[in-house]
Amino acid sequence: MRRRFFVDTFAGDTARLAGEDAHHLGRVLHAEPGQLYELSDGHSVFLARIENVSANHIDFSLVEKLAASSAPAEIVLLLAIVKFDRFEWALEKATELGVHAVVPLAAERTSKALVMAAPKRADRWRKILRESAQQARCLRPPLLEVPVRPRAAFAQAGAGLKVLFSERPSAAPARVVFEGAASKTMEETAAGRIALAIGPEGGWTDQEFEAAFTVGFEEASLGRNILRTETAVITGLAVAHLYFDLGP
Repeated sequence: MRRRFFVDTFAGDTARLAGEDAHHLGRVLHAEPGQLYELSDGHSVFLARIENVSANHIDFSLVEKLAASSAPAEIVLLLAIVKFDRFEWALEKATELGVHAVVPLAAERTSKALVMAAPKRADRWRKILRESAQQARCLRPPLLEVPVRPRAAFAQAGAGLKVLFSERPSAAPARVVFEGAASKTMEETAAGRIALAIGPEGGWTDQEFEAAFTVGFEEASLGRNILRTETAVITGLAVAHLYFDLGP
């Protein structure tokens, strides 16, 4: 299977790959003229042939337009910031599972030191999202929003289905919540957005629950066991995939 890389734009029947991706393809993968790769500009995908390899960019000629389809619903992941190694692992897996955007949350129970350090990690996080999207052959990498408080993120999450995952015994099973949503019309759910909110270790505070419920989030449980944040990301996205056609 051919590797996929992202380019800024297609210029007629040519394209240019620059930056770290060009360095990786040229120096690490030892790219040579004549080799074929897939290129995406976030809207279209082309089979492309390498024409020239230089020190800081690689030039391609476009050979054939390939089929490229977006998921019928966009998943926005509202993800509480946790220890960075685990947060970054969650970003990688969320990308592979086709999220459209990630909103880091500075929740009440998120470490203040992590919240303060998060803006400095933005470039690294975007790189993880980009590399993971290329590996998973996504049409485009997920968007990374700036860290915000949960109340603001909940209020801005315009989606037909909004789910807040919780470990509280009173939370409805995720199956029940998603089955109910899937029974609605496509216009109400899958044709728009699905917002999934995953909290920090220690869970959501009462104020955060109230803020979510006020703007229409439904509380859902992912099972009896208490899951780490990154485990909840994979499990929650897997449930969403089960009920909606959400391929990347």
